[in-house]
Amino acid sequence: MESPSQISSELQVESVFAPTAVAVKELSKTFKGVSALRSVSMNIHQGEMVALVGASGSGKSTLLRNVNGLQQADTGAVEIFGSPLQVDGSFHSKVRQLRSQIGFIFQQFNLVNRLTALENVLVGRLAQVAPWRSLIRSFTREEKLQALAALERVGILNQAHKRASALSGGQQQRVAIARCLMQGAKIILADEPIASLDPDSARKVMELLTSLNQEQGITVITSLHQVQVVQRYFQRSIALRQGEVCFDGATVDLDGDRLTRIYGSAVEELVMSGHAEVFAG
Repeated sequence: MESPSQISSELQVESVFAPTAVAVKELSKTFKGVSALRSVSMNIHQGEMVALVGASGSGKSTLLRNVNGLQQADTGAVEIFGSPLQVDGSFHSKVRQLRSQIGFIFQQFNLVNRLTALENVLVGRLAQVAPWRSLIRSFTREEKLQALAALERVGILNQAHKRASALSGGQQQRVAIARCLMQGAKIILADEPIASLDPDSARKVMELLTSLNQEQGITVITSLHQVQVVQRYFQRSIALRQGEVCFDGATVDLDGDRLTRIYGSAVEELVMSGHAEVFAG
């Protein structure tokens, strides 16, 4: 039986000919005099599944937040499906419309604990409903059925009416993914989505993201520091160090020697211990 990475490799060969989903051009961002991003450029094709690799402080999260419009860069540009989201620190007038196509998965889930799983998924619809409906969280029967279908797709339909606070970490992360599906996201950005999960839950979340990419053509960009996960699930990797792109290519070429040359002693942070057996091979 082929591994998810082997299947992904075969499918993503075609992505070279696909339209560009995300284009980042010479993006730079500074926080209190410290450069978080330094002239970062990358093109992600529609339907690709790409890993952003790097140790803590490499700029992975900052890059994802700028791609989603959660932060504004100092210089450079981000384009979504050919339309500018931000240019030189200014958001385009259509930023809300562009952001509606991008789902964001956070390390700490970013759910409302007092709401049920179903209600958290329905939140993904708020950007597309009338303001008065969003204020009172008024949803139609059709929207509720759509949310239930999203929960079924991620494998936790039986948890629909439980409060988010009562769910396990892995279940909460799957609710967050279902929320992206409810949103109708064409791009999913995942910022260290398995860092807070146990090994089994981490594997299930990665398999879910892979299946959404392969079966629904959703573009997935995931920041990770676990090399074993990257090697198993991703054909293409982009390695960042101190806000700069140091590698952009086939994951198979991002071997131990290259990682050591890029990160030096910090490479130890990129090699997992507790998850190693789950993701090996």
